[in-house]
Amino acid sequence: MKSILLACAIAVSAIAATSPADAKGCIKGAVVGGVAGHYAGHHGVLGAAAGCLYGRHHAKEQERQRQQQQAQPAQQDKL
Repeated sequence: MKSILLACAIAVSAIAATSPADAKGCIKGAVVGGVAGHYAGHHGVLGAAAGCLYGRHHAKEQERQRQQQQAQPAQQDKL
């Protein structure tokens, strides 16, 4: 069990080290996921890793939607 947690911790640190500029959403997700994982069976590190991944995904989706909304008025002006 400890080896799984250690592997997850190493994976999270490797992800964080490779792309520190892409951390938008990761911190909040990691905190929420870590707390939820802790209360769901003492899997805080695993929950933090999953929360970070979900938070990053959610932040990318929001950014994509924001960019599409900004592009739509420019396209309507051309018509």
